Amino acid sequence: MATESETPGPDEPPGFRPTAEDIEKWMASAFDMAKDALESGEVPVGCLMVYQDQVVGKGRNHVNETKNVLEWCLRKEADPRRVCARTVLYVTVEPCVMCAAALRLLNVPVVVYGCGNDRFGGCGSVLDVSSAPLPHTGTPFQEAVEMLKTFYRQQNPNAPRPKTRKD
Repeated sequence: MATESETPGPDEPPGFRPTAEDIEKWMASAFDMAKDALESGEVPVGCLMVYQDQVVGKGRNHVNETKNVLEWCLRKEADPRRVCARTVLYVTVEPCVMCAAALRLLNVPVVVYGCGNDRFGGCGSVLDVSSAPLPHTGTPFQEAVEMLKTFYRQQNPNAPRPKTRKD
């Protein structure tokens, strides 16, 4: 569970930071989801939103599978803004610009990701969406990089067939 910290970062709520054990535990779950996506022919990205040691949202690249943190809040009769302000996002790959903007709007204070996203990264690799930096570890997890390489080496069975121009 996230611990109270004596010296929070400039953009973190006072006293809120995940422990090394939390990061290891929840990133392992995100990697399991990414592996499932890879085995299904999807881009291997998995993520979890964790609030007080409970998964309040999760997702991976899969068209028919979503989980929404707002639905969890409604079921628990919790205020979404208060929940998001104390939620950690664990994701295998740095969020894209669009997702980073959504995280900023939701006031999610901590993002832990496995590898940077040099093409679309919204937490610093390409663009830092937040006017004040959105906290993240950016610690490279070689497993995240290797799964992406595996996916892109194979042919994507879900990609549309290229269309040939008839001039």
